[in-house]
Amino acid sequence: MKSLIKYVLIVFLVLLLVSGLIAAFGYPFSQNKTEVSLTQLVSQINSSQVKGIIVQGDIIEITLNNDSKELTNKEPNVSIAEILVNLGADKTKLNQISVDVKSDSGFTYYLVNFLPIILTFLFIIFIFWFMFRQTQRGTMQAFSFGKTKARLAGGDDGKKKVTFDDVAGLTEAKEEISEVVEFLSDPKKFQKLGARIPRGILLIGAPGTGKTLLAKAVANEANVPFYFVSGSEFVEMFVGVGANRVRDTFEMAKKTAPSIIFIDEIDAVGRHRGAGLGGGHDEREQTLNQILVEMDGFDTNDAVIVMAATNRPDILDPALLRPGRFDRRVTLDEPSMKDREAILKIHALDKPLAKDVNFKVVAERTPGFSGADLANLLNEAAILAVRKNQKEIIQLNLLQAIEKVMLGPERRSHILTKKEKEIAAYHEAGHALVAVFLPYTDPIHKISVVSRGQVGGYTLKLPTEDRHLRSKSEFESELAVLLGGYAAERLVFNELTTGAANDLKIASELARKMVTQFGMSDKLGPVTFGEKEELVFLGREIATEKNYSNEIAFQIDSEIKALISRALKKAKETLAKKMATLTKIATELITKETLEQKEFYALLKT
Repeated sequence: MKSLIKYVLIVFLVLLLVSGLIAAFGYPFSQNKTEVSLTQLVSQINSSQVKGIIVQGDIIEITLNNDSKELTNKEPNVSIAEILVNLGADKTKLNQISVDVKSDSGFTYYLVNFLPIILTFLFIIFIFWFMFRQTQRGTMQAFSFGKTKARLAGGDDGKKKVTFDDVAGLTEAKEEISEVVEFLSDPKKFQKLGARIPRGILLIGAPGTGKTLLAKAVANEANVPFYFVSGSEFVEMFVGVGANRVRDTFEMAKKTAPSIIFIDEIDAVGRHRGAGLGGGHDEREQTLNQILVEMDGFDTNDAVIVMAATNRPDILDPALLRPGRFDRRVTLDEPSMKDREAILKIHALDKPLAKDVNFKVVAERTPGFSGADLANLLNEAAILAVRKNQKEIIQLNLLQAIEKVMLGPERRSHILTKKEKEIAAYHEAGHALVAVFLPYTDPIHKISVVSRGQVGGYTLKLPTEDRHLRSKSEFESELAVLLGGYAAERLVFNELTTGAANDLKIASELARKMVTQFGMSDKLGPVTFGEKEELVFLGREIATEKNYSNEIAFQIDSEIKALISRALKKAKETLAKKMATLTKIATELITKETLEQKEFYALLKT
């Protein structure tokens, strides 16, 4: 609409300009002629210099004896002869001059005099039309304000269709979802045994684990209408709009039943009722109440299935999670090593890869990566390959991309002084050596003193297999590895720097969890300390309440300190025995800045 107004204004200004030009240059004798005054004309007539005069309107064209042309203007509604005689022109000589009076053509006259008026009148009519149209549109928007914003999936938008084959891993989740798709395709197969179709399926998982991707696969696999909408699209500033949109969404789905409605990020509208400043949020709670009624109320349509996704199931209202509404809760875990390899292969289908690319090695180095992280990793590897003008992605690009995703880009401009580089080299070498010579630790993959992100150097150690349980011995070795850099600085330089600050923070948090959450303190026994409490204020927060006495608090602090002290002692003893190897690794790091796995373990053998 703004472009239309701009267009009309431009046309109006152009027409006004054209009419002005016509008014200024509409007469055939109005260009390239000398202008004189009436007094000069009288003088020329008296001196017999004028051959003829042409009068058109108020403009006078003068033709001299030498055939040159001149222009002058007269008063309107007064004859030229009367004007010239009054100014002293000789009547005899005036009678000898050819005087020709021409009238304006009808078209030119009307164009010059009436076009600006007509254009102005038309412009005013347009302004009133536009205002009326805007008012009408506002009225229509008021009626459509509560209409659903759900869209129908499956249109031919030119994009590649996602199917279950494009979703690697998530075996159990796909089985749960595919059952619903099969139920919609062949309901009699289940109804023979009295099975009822689930009314709701809730996808739960950390960000990036594939909840929305799985929903896209369902949209393309199910041979029924699939409507998708975001939870935030229900909630508006005005109370009642969200509830009306919910009703409209379900009405639309019922007309095309059997059908599926997918609500992404349902926690935006499904939060626990009664939480918030003043007791709750009226608009959100009314919207949630309408969802509850539509899913399992007096008038429930079993042919409409609701799928939803969230990464915050803890804040959802209990009424939303009960059987009969969300009958199935499908949890999407972080991918295992085998699943990570499969995910990498899927995301690499449209990328040129070198023959030596080994996704198993990449999968081993990416524990804890989600599907979205792995897709980003491959994209970063492709960007690195383009940056180096390569025609294909090689293994080194993938390994560099892992570090970039985990720690950030290399900061080559962040140059350390010679002394700082030496301290960083001994610090990272201390981490690596303690990890090698203590049991229950992960193998070293890389050591570097090149800054990445917020770290000045790093030691990359990764597990060889997926682990779901951790032992006390593993945690104790991990504490010693974390304090290896701190111990190396004390032993070599007899001084401490701020480089170990993050290591100390992580070690302290781990030791506190061992004591207060995991029951790994011999002195305090198998008891957990600190109770998590839900605080209702601007939302739902979780805070830890101190549910123990000051005496127990003193004992917890003592146990944490004891764990840290034993780990530091173990790290110092390990490094003191291997001081020559520590110096050798640090010297190599100062020279090369980076040591890969093979180079590091080769130094240990020499």
